[in-house]
Amino acid sequence: MSHVEQAHPLTEYDDLPIAEVFDRTRHCKEQLGPRLVILGHHYQADEVLQFAHFVGDSLKLAQQAALQEHAEYVVFCGVHFMAESADIVTKPDVQVMLPHLEAGCSMADMASIDQVEAAWPFLTAAAGDARIIPVTYVNSTAPIKAFCGRNGGLCCTSSNAPGVVDWAMSQGEKILFLPDQHLGRNTLCQLGCPMDSIVLYDPAKPHGGLTAKEVAGVKAVLWQGCCDVHMKFSLDQCRRIREQDPACRIIVHPECTWEVFQEADMAGSTEFIIRAIDEAPDGSRWAIGTETHLVDRLAKRHAGRLSVRNLATERSDCPTMALIDPKHLLWVLENLADGHVVNRITVDESIRDDANLALERMLALKPGKPVKG
Repeated sequence: MSHVEQAHPLTEYDDLPIAEVFDRTRHCKEQLGPRLVILGHHYQADEVLQFAHFVGDSLKLAQQAALQEHAEYVVFCGVHFMAESADIVTKPDVQVMLPHLEAGCSMADMASIDQVEAAWPFLTAAAGDARIIPVTYVNSTAPIKAFCGRNGGLCCTSSNAPGVVDWAMSQGEKILFLPDQHLGRNTLCQLGCPMDSIVLYDPAKPHGGLTAKEVAGVKAVLWQGCCDVHMKFSLDQCRRIREQDPACRIIVHPECTWEVFQEADMAGSTEFIIRAIDEAPDGSRWAIGTETHLVDRLAKRHAGRLSVRNLATERSDCPTMALIDPKHLLWVLENLADGHVVNRITVDESIRDDANLALERMLALKPGKPVKG
């Protein structure tokens, strides 16, 4: 089996009719059979998700791939950190691919391992005798997960963040939450941590813009990272919905800002949002603050039963997730069918072990309840 690590320009697919793309993709999927697992994140377009063996959130998809006894190839229709997670939790002989190598995550990129390792000596020295437990959202790079693993920390998801943060606070006097400040702040405040016991570390500034005294006096340090998609939702949008339709319920992802999180009727992970809409009473009306493809899918699924709309007036697409399209998926599958592995994502063994430790610590905890709702 040969390996090609760089994304192909796909010029041979430029003029291919979409119907032929779909037919050839189905053929490859059938040809590869149980050796192949295609994973599709909720934020993907339906034209990609139609070929996925499993659809879901990033970590659940990676875990699902690991359960497939005959899988040799995992094609992750998501972004880079998700493919890394799949490589971490699957067997070493399973090869993980990402259809487009530029499909990254701006949030994950906001916390580089060099920045975090440079910040750690200052933070630990400022904390004095107090122990700092690093917690990273799964939307982070493998080196960041590994950093948390080897420093006594762990990962969290948007659904189990309360349980993870509560455990971390019980293990040490302080936490460092990476890389999404908003999930960190929303979770901490819901757990009763006062806002003045939380500070923000800006990696662009010396010592994050903080003094040692400020770090010593708080319970939590949040890394200055965010999700570009969920930053598109605002308090003004929530208030406009309230004025236009007081009966409309607002549900948002906890990657939204604290102001939006507070104003919403409900907040929780992608799976929580899906479940809430699926179980909503007939005739109810909903405005959802999350990625557009998911909102559109829910609106279509419940058309005629519920009113489902995007909280924002403009679309809230994930631009990097959109790089995974049917033609890139077809290119990967046709190469596999021809005996070539392309765009393989691998995590170095030294990183893998520590990153897996951070994931295992999280999985050893009891599932957390939704952040709000």
